[in-house]
Amino acid sequence: MLIYCGEIPEKQRVSHVAKLFGARFVFLESFVFDTASSLSPDYEGGLWAFNGLCSGGFYLTPLPVKEFKVECANGFSGVLSGDAFGITCCLYAYSHLSFSPDPEFAATCAEHFHRLRAFMLDHSESANILAAID
Repeated sequence: MLIYCGEIPEKQRVSHVAKLFGARFVFLESFVFDTASSLSPDYEGGLWAFNGLCSGGFYLTPLPVKEFKVECANGFSGVLSGDAFGITCCLYAYSHLSFSPDPEFAATCAEHFHRLRAFMLDHSESANILAAID
């Protein structure tokens, strides 16, 4: 089954993430931004798009859309599109936060990791994303 995504309009962002993560979205968002900073010397902060998946998944994409040089502790070195970079950062965040001491939040993050990973497998940059998160 093909999973498609769409950008969440700005005026719907707060209600959308509140429905998915509640107030704990702040932890996820902060971790995604920190991950972006640690993975890419090209990342300098800024706005991010909110993307919803038809499977109920969610991820962020940095704006403006550009490419990012990525250097991972696992040895991956390469260039990712903004979309692939956002997916990578969110997968890192979901994985890390799935070990949260808050069992409900941990389960939510684990669920979103698997939803986003399923979407990512059909992405044109899936091989590089997998190499970056391995």
